[in-house]
Amino acid sequence: MNITLADKPVEIRLSRAAKTALAQRTTPLLAEMELLFSCLIRKKVRFYEQGAEAGTPASKELSVRFRPVMTSSCTISTLDGPPPCDDFPIKNVRPYIPHWLSIDFRKGQWLGEFGY
Repeated sequence: MNITLADKPVEIRLSRAAKTALAQRTTPLLAEMELLFSCLIRKKVRFYEQGAEAGTPASKELSVRFRPVMTSSCTISTLDGPPPCDDFPIKNVRPYIPHWLSIDFRKGQWLGEFGY
């Protein structure tokens, strides 16, 4: 399955387990591809049970969005827990949109990764 984000195609790859779990849902799942800009760059897929309307529908059970974020500082050694993040306003987000998103469902947990 494919969607378009910022006029760029993104291939959605679902494992058999993810397809089965999505088919059993009564409300859409939101998969958020987060690209964190900090001292280093980190990619993470976050899943939300609510808020699917904030994404681009991939099917009636799944919505997807891309969210670039940045940390307010690079002093990671002094942090306890995840770093505080803010949205990172990129004027031309198209080059940062991933080429693919892979979603799996194992042991009751959604797992995802994306790439270029």
